[in-house]
Amino acid sequence: MERVSKDYIPDGAPVSALHEVSLQVERGEFVTLVGRSGCGKSTLLNLAGAMDFPTSGRVLLDGVVTSELNDAELTRLRRDKVGFIFQSFQLLPTLSVIENVELPLMLAGRNDAREMARERLRWVEMESYETRMPHQLSGGQMQRVAIARAFVHSPQILLADEPTGNLDSSTSDRIIDLLRRVASERNTAVLMATHSMEAAAASDRIVKLLDGRVLEVVEPARSV
Repeated sequence: MERVSKDYIPDGAPVSALHEVSLQVERGEFVTLVGRSGCGKSTLLNLAGAMDFPTSGRVLLDGVVTSELNDAELTRLRRDKVGFIFQSFQLLPTLSVIENVELPLMLAGRNDAREMARERLRWVEMESYETRMPHQLSGGQMQRVAIARAFVHSPQILLADEPTGNLDSSTSDRIIDLLRRVASERNTAVLMATHSMEAAAASDRIVKLLDGRVLEVVEPARSV
């Protein structure tokens, strides 16, 4: 992100959600965004994933300026290079665990969808649950399935919006550990928004936001 600003006009008067934010996340790096509600975390994630576009400045994903792409190019970019994890899991209730995970690959026309879904489920230790429905899983199990789905297509960047917000502390620790492994073992850029400083402390860098601006960037001391 290069001097990115984002304004909204809800009632005729512009409201600034982000103001000249510059941020770079490398492959294999785990970066967290922290700050109060309304500070711009979710807006920044949406811009990073090409789900929204800046009012000014540039967002580049793997060297491509997102605002210069047409609809077909944007669809391919999001499908091939972006994974998204949500606080509410957003698993499809009528599909089994493995069907949820393989869905992005099936929509992309991949013929190895089932094989790749099984590999990702093994990686998050959910392979024995592949035939279960989402309502048969705990919150932590659903989030692990959601992580498997989010990187089943080996994206360049994985975006996580409050992924531990609905989980207890021990389950949250396990999810954060999985995200660290996605970054380090899968060489994926991971950008996570969180209210939890405990979760943020596991990342490589903490970006503190206040009123749409970067307040400071911290590199937490972590035991290896």
